[in-house]
Amino acid sequence: MVEDSLRDEIVAAIPKLRAFAIFLTGHSDRADDLVQDTIVRAWGSIDRFERGTNLNASLFTILRNLFHSEYRKRKREVEDADGSYTACLRTHPDQREALLLVGAHGMSYEEAAEVCEVAVGTVKSRVNRARFKLASLFDLSGEADLGPDDLTKAALAMR
Repeated sequence: MVEDSLRDEIVAAIPKLRAFAIFLTGHSDRADDLVQDTIVRAWGSIDRFERGTNLNASLFTILRNLFHSEYRKRKREVEDADGSYTACLRTHPDQREALLLVGAHGMSYEEAAEVCEVAVGTVKSRVNRARFKLASLFDLSGEADLGPDDLTKAALAMR
């Protein structure tokens, strides 16, 4: 069981942690979330804390590491409040399914048609449209962009 004094030390550190988090994030709401995550992480591993070590230093280290992890994650994210960016990246689920079965899993058109319970021509059409959509999204146009895949080249030839 956690000693009351250890709990009190953690609670006493919250204002300083929050000030540091505000400094790092520039936003009080994000800082509050960061402090909360820090306390949760520290509390979850409190049984491994060695008395006599610097609790504040441990808490600040946790906070800093969480901030940098979040920063790296957010750097890869794209703001898309209205969903317009996501909409242009999506393919129709049927096209995606057909492309995955044929392209990624290596099934024949006949096998994919059986799995999807549609005609072979439907699978061929879906795969072709999906390849065309992907080529457009990635702005692939020449043979150097495409590699040796004749089926993708054929889909682009229909442009």
